[in-house]
Amino acid sequence: MDKYFLTIDNGGTNTKAIVFDENGRQLGVFAFPTMRIEETSGFHEINLHDLWDSICDAIKKAISNADINPEQIAGISCVGHGKGLYMLDKNKQIFANGILSTDSRAVDLATGFENNVDKIFSISRQHVLPSQSPVLLNWMKNNKPDVYSNIGYVLSAKDFVRTKLIGDIFQEFGDASGNNILNLETQKYDLKLFEFFGITEMYDKMPPLKKYDELCGYVSVEAASQTGLKAGIPVFGGMFDIDACSVGTGVLNEDYFSVIVGTWNINVFASNKSANKDSGLMNSIYPTGANLVEASSATSAGNLEMTLQSLMSEEIKNANENHKSIYDILEDFLNHTDAKFSRVIFFPFLYGSNVNPDAEGAYIGIQSSTTKSAMVRAVYEGIVFAHRYHIEQLVKVLDHKPKAIRLSGGGTNSKAWVQMFSDILNIPIQLVEATEIGGLGGAIGSAVGSSVYPNIETAIKKMVHLRSETLPNSKQSAIYDQKYQMYLKLLNSLDNSWRDLKTMQEGLEQE
Repeated sequence: MDKYFLTIDNGGTNTKAIVFDENGRQLGVFAFPTMRIEETSGFHEINLHDLWDSICDAIKKAISNADINPEQIAGISCVGHGKGLYMLDKNKQIFANGILSTDSRAVDLATGFENNVDKIFSISRQHVLPSQSPVLLNWMKNNKPDVYSNIGYVLSAKDFVRTKLIGDIFQEFGDASGNNILNLETQKYDLKLFEFFGITEMYDKMPPLKKYDELCGYVSVEAASQTGLKAGIPVFGGMFDIDACSVGTGVLNEDYFSVIVGTWNINVFASNKSANKDSGLMNSIYPTGANLVEASSATSAGNLEMTLQSLMSEEIKNANENHKSIYDILEDFLNHTDAKFSRVIFFPFLYGSNVNPDAEGAYIGIQSSTTKSAMVRAVYEGIVFAHRYHIEQLVKVLDHKPKAIRLSGGGTNSKAWVQMFSDILNIPIQLVEATEIGGLGGAIGSAVGSSVYPNIETAIKKMVHLRSETLPNSKQSAIYDQKYQMYLKLLNSLDNSWRDLKTMQEGLEQE
């Protein structure tokens, strides 16, 4: 009998339930926008009751779309965005909103911790980011002590979903190691890290750790009644979404980089090597047991979505009235323009930066003759420039370019943008057949956990299939090189001014 796997992918932009078969074929999916609450600027939260209700509905609809019997599901894995903070009380109950990975309330705290990162880098091999759970926990301790004192368990996004499925609480190694709470040498929680972040009382709130393919429990009777699943289906450790997308694109070693064009700008490779502190890069535990070297920031496709809402509201309205997508219209536009079309440089820092922490989004080079089209194309290019900035950091650690980049995320829906990535990076770009790559990574974990395949290497060979390869256009690459060098030059020239800009802005808010 055929075996099927369900992945629940709790992402920062969209949350999905996806069904795969044992050959990696995607049979059914249902997605809904992640319901972000932003009552205060920079505070990105989510109501966990609403999230779970929507996930239950998505599971039912994904199974229906797959046209299978729930009893045929052999295993379930949860995938989720990294960083952020999901809290349950001592009775395993929801009592506060979850916090998403794009949250920036603790920027100043993170900067202070990062200034002293020498004290912990040898332990966690992580730099400090505003949305890491220990930073957010410190913020909670100092700003919402009533919430902080009620915390019984600290979870990551996917671990919350798994808990709702099985009732028992665990945290998976990949998420924990990417969240500055794990000693990468011992692969255990380290009290020194909790002392560094001033949250020693949280050390005992950390759930037991599980591997990606390790059995955590079974779908409970309560969850079965809510989701339409059969009680007793095994549920495995699951994956941090960066790991899941990398596994889902078949990245096993340093021959290939995995690049995700989504809510975050994610660029990684798996290796026995690790990045040192001065590289500015992060290290975490990959499902294969290798070290995952990561360069990431909130500088990717979210900038495009916000720009379109700001600049092209009328075009979006017209497209909707004609039953079209604005992205289809933009695809045609990109296909009929090239690297020479826009003379504008865009910094994709609307949600954060990969340079100075105070850097903000900006257009440079606008004239009276500049069109909206030129500004929009500059956003596409600027996002890829931000990816290139990170990829050059990875290449410096590895000391050579990869054979190709395996691309995933929403950006892969645009063939023209994929070509732009290849041209700007001057590296071949490969896509796999599945559209829900993180979901496929989760299904691979379930296939290994349920012993359909003996190991992750075999599962990838059976379930990951290449769809296309895009090669760089040398003429376009040469033009983009000029634009990228100007992008860097402008960034460097502004490096000492971002703090002054922020100070001015804060002063205006107080007047």
